[in-house]
This record gives sequence, structure tokens and C-alpha cells, in this order.
Amino acid sequence: MDNWLSVCVLVGLQVACCLAYDGSGYWHYTDDEDVRYTGVPWCAPVKVKHGHASCQTPRGEHYKNVLGTRCKVHCKRGYELHGSSEILCMASKQWSGKYTCREVRCPALAMPSNGGFKCSDGSYYNSHCQFFCSPGYTLRGDRSVTCQSSKAWSGGQSLCLDLDPPVIKCPNVKEKTAEPGKVTAKVTWDTPEGKDTADGILTDVILKGKPPGTHFTEGNHKQSYTVFDRAGNKATCKFNIRVKVRRCVPLSVPENGWMKCDGAGDNYGATCDFRCLGGYELRGSAARVCQFNMEWSGLESSCASMNINVGVRSAAQLLDQFYEKRRLLIISTPTAANHYYRFQMTNLQQAQCGLDLRHVTVIELVGRFPSQIGRIRYQLLPPGLALQLRMLLQLSQNSFNVVLLDKQGVDKQRYTYPVTAAEIFSIIDSIPLRTEEALLQKEAGHGC
Repeated sequence: MDNWLSVCVLVGLQVACCLAYDGSGYWHYTDDEDVRYTGVPWCAPVKVKHGHASCQTPRGEHYKNVLGTRCKVHCKRGYELHGSSEILCMASKQWSGKYTCREVRCPALAMPSNGGFKCSDGSYYNSHCQFFCSPGYTLRGDRSVTCQSSKAWSGGQSLCLDLDPPVIKCPNVKEKTAEPGKVTAKVTWDTPEGKDTADGILTDVILKGKPPGTHFTEGNHKQSYTVFDRAGNKATCKFNIRVKVRRCVPLSVPENGWMKCDGAGDNYGATCDFRCLGGYELRGSAARVCQFNMEWSGLESSCASMNINVGVRSAAQLLDQFYEKRRLLIISTPTAANHYYRFQMTNLQQAQCGLDLRHVTVIELVGRFPSQIGRIRYQLLPPGLALQLRMLLQLSQNSFNVVLLDKQGVDKQRYTYPVTAAEIFSIIDSIPLRTEEALLQKEAGHGC
């Protein structure tokens, strides 16, 4: 029995010695050693920087990195595994693979045009990036983004856009007064220069209204400038141009006459000329000017019936009363019964309106001296004055004669027979002064 026990103890010791090889997890122990000792490590300890490893060994959890140990490598949040995710302790005392935990990195952010960004830790995990824009530009998109563990940024790409309109200031144009004789004023100003708050470049400056240096009419004129920048933003400024015309109280056309004014007829510097119809003479000023104080020069103009003085002593004095005022048609006949004379007067009576329009006064010299008489419409001339007039104009008292004198007393035409009113009018209408008179009469609405 004792021999059998001895054999068993010896066999057990041999088995134990055989199991205690390197890397087995067993070890020769002495009395002072703990029998739970896990054994000599076979592979180097597993160390995971920025992570950890979970291992399983053939001998249970108390045996670390012994032969056959299998470990799974894990990285902490914000890091990603590069290499083997699972390693095995091999007989060569080496782990079956290599591994490392590298910090998560997001794609590089694109630099926004006309702006930039600033990050707390580059493109690495949990880095916060703040976007900013250059002066004059506005940020569109996320103002800040963060690099996430998914290797993606928390927001999209941000842009810097030129959304601010340019700046333009219109000129300050003072009120302008029209020059003498004009109803317009020349207004000039400097073209405003716009300013862009972003890149400083303007593409167009557009004026709505008349350009500087233009003659503006009386009243208010609205003007505006519009500018555009390269982004299409626009700015508009407006200004008013006021033109004032100094005016006198408008004059009235005199009764039995007409008035012709230049300019606007009542503006500062305007001149108004006055004329009277046939049979009337001008009283007051023949021309009046609107002055700076907005008062008319001269005296009020009117047309009064022409007062012919037949009591003068000579024919020359009689004719002087018509100088530059009237044309004269002088008819001389030996007797009132003369058939030429009767025909002539009948024809003229039917054309009295045309004679008045042409400022024609008819003087009749009838009979022979000493019984001859003269007549201007309803006024009779003394026989002596009638004789002087015949002698001055060299008219025979024994024959029929017709003489046409213009307003300067010039002999225009003579006839020894009756003449039609149409022929007389044709001669008068060919005189340059009459052309001007006809135009004035037409403007005044005078006619037959």
C-alpha cells in the first residue's frame, strides 16, 4: 500500500513538471508562492493608446497575454482604428497584427471667397470652426461648424455674399433763376461717384433725367442716379432741380390794336411791342420791357382814334401827321360827277375792311380852284389846304388821278384811271413792312 502511494505521488510530480512549460500559464512553485499565480506572460502587454482591448485567454480571465490569448481592440470616441481590430498571441511571442487609434479628421473646409474661418483644432474631432467675411460681405450658411466622430462637419459650406447695396449721394442743386429774356436756366452739377462697400467696383451709373449742362424749363424737375455693383445690388438717390422765372403781371392787348411779345410774354427781359389798327394811333409806350423788379417799363399802351388836325397851315404839316402811322390813297377828280371818280369810290367802299387792315386812309380832292374841297372821311379840308396838297403831289385839277403813298410818304404808285381794291392790296402786300404787319394781325386774330 505504501509503495502504491509513493508511485502515485511520483507520477503526479512528473505530470506537473511536464505541464509547466514556457507560456503555458503554469509555473513551478514553492511553499511561499500562491498556487493561483497566472503564469509568465508570453506576448508583450496589450496597450491601446486612446482606446482599450478586451481579451480572452485559454486559461480564463486571470491569465493575461499568454499563448493563445485573443484580444479585440477598441478606440475611444473621436478616434478610429487603423490596422487589425482583433489580435492573437502567437507561439512566436508576437501578436498577430498591428493597430493604432488615430484621431478622427474631417475633410478640409473650403475657404469661402471674400472671407475665411478660424478653427480651434484644425480639422480634428471636436474642433470648432468659426466663419467670417470681409467687410461689405454677409455670411450665408452656418456661422460655426464642428468636426464630428462620423468624420463629417456638423454643417454645410458657408458663403460670403455681397448683399449690401452700394452707396451714392446725389448733388445738392440750389434753385436757379432764368436769365433775362429766357424761360430756361442752364443747370450744371458734378456727377456723383458711388461707393461699393464690398470690393469697391461699380459696373454702371445710370442717370434718369436730363444730363448736367442742360437748359431746364420753369418748375420742378425730378432727377435720380442709380448705381450697380458687380453682384447686381443697386442703390438710388434722388434730387430735385427747381427753375424760377421772374415774371411781370401779363399785359393786355390794347383795344383796336395788337401786341407782340418775345420770350414768354411776361418773363424778366421780355419785350412787348404795340401797334394800332387803321384809324387809331398809339398812346403810351410803343414797347415795354419786363424788368428785374417784375415791373413793366414805360407807360400803359392804348389805341385811340386818330385825331387828324385839318387846321394846319401847309400840306406838309398835314402829311406829317400820317408819317409812319398810315398809308395814304389820294384821289383827285375835277368834279364829283366824274364817272372815274364815282366808280373808284364805289369800289373802295366795298373794300373798307381791307383798307383798314392795311392802314390806308383815303383823301379825296374834288373840284377846281377856287371851289375845290378836300375830305378825309367826314372831315373837310379848307380849299387852300386842298390846293396845296395838289400842288405838292403835282396833281392836275383838270383830270382824274390816284396816288398811293407808303407810311414814309414815298410815292408808290400813280394811276390816271380807276384802280381796283385788289390791285391796291397787291402793291401794299408786297411791301416788307406790310408782311410783318400781316403776321402780327394773324397772331392777334384780326381780319375781315
